[in-house]
Amino acid sequence: MRVVMFGYQTWGHRTLKALLESEHDVVMVVTHPKSEHAYEKIWSDSVADLAEEHGVPVAIRNRPDDEELFDLLKAADPDIIVANNWRTWIPPRVYSLPRHGTLNVHDSLLPKYAGFSPLIWALINGEREVGVTAHLMDEVLDAGDIVDQRAVTVEPTDTATDLFHKTVDLIAPVTIGALARIAAGETEFTKQDRSQASFFHKRAEEDIRIDWGWPAEVLERLVRAQSAPYPSAFTFHKGKRLEILSAVVSEGRYGGTPGRVFYREGDGVVIVAGADARTGRNHGLAVTRVRTEDGRELPATEYFTSMGGYLTARP
Repeated sequence: MRVVMFGYQTWGHRTLKALLESEHDVVMVVTHPKSEHAYEKIWSDSVADLAEEHGVPVAIRNRPDDEELFDLLKAADPDIIVANNWRTWIPPRVYSLPRHGTLNVHDSLLPKYAGFSPLIWALINGEREVGVTAHLMDEVLDAGDIVDQRAVTVEPTDTATDLFHKTVDLIAPVTIGALARIAAGETEFTKQDRSQASFFHKRAEEDIRIDWGWPAEVLERLVRAQSAPYPSAFTFHKGKRLEILSAVVSEGRYGGTPGRVFYREGDGVVIVAGADARTGRNHGLAVTRVRTEDGRELPATEYFTSMGGYLTARP
């Protein structure tokens, strides 16, 4: 089939690479300009550079809604558009232009975790599986019929970085598998169960601020979700920002006020956690490694030279 690819960052790059290595003919690529947004500078392999290396025409747009681009798309005469990590709304006249419509590739197990940063949100929420879905685009974001979907297991110590590497390797088989079904003439695919749908917003600074009223189990997943190269989860100690680089749920149960720097346990320092921590039934978060405001990384047992005091959400 003749394919136009819409994509951005490493997800789009992997999709384009798979298409270029397939039997299909990539006739045009549309991608976003480079961004200074913290999350968009991560996993930022250039779709434009890869296309140009292979002699594929490239259009760079923030939004695909101008007449010039629409004329270019019509002239490219695609059988299908394939999109992955396109960050803005694609209007109906664009996604319905090709004979087979538009196939969107999304890094979650739809209908759950539509929208943005699905791997991070899924890890924080304790999901046991994550994956990649290829679905046909319609008027509702990430809601069209599923053509191919594959999953991987979330292991107990996986970070968001681990899950990225697991799922990015699914992009090629999911994309090419879905295109094979469409090229073979199949038209009946799996309807999404909209009662199971969830939609998540972009991650921002407020989303990585630690709330010590959360259970330790959730905070431990938040720390793993904000693994390098993502911005680290942070708190404040004595008015200064303190990033939590690694932590585990404590073995013991600790009662008191959330945020209290309480007890050395193993290689960590336990911080009281959970809205009902006063009951003494909660595990705490055993922080094992931190980064100070001036950029020093050190074991928590070296940073906390004495017990007592509090970690807080704000200075």
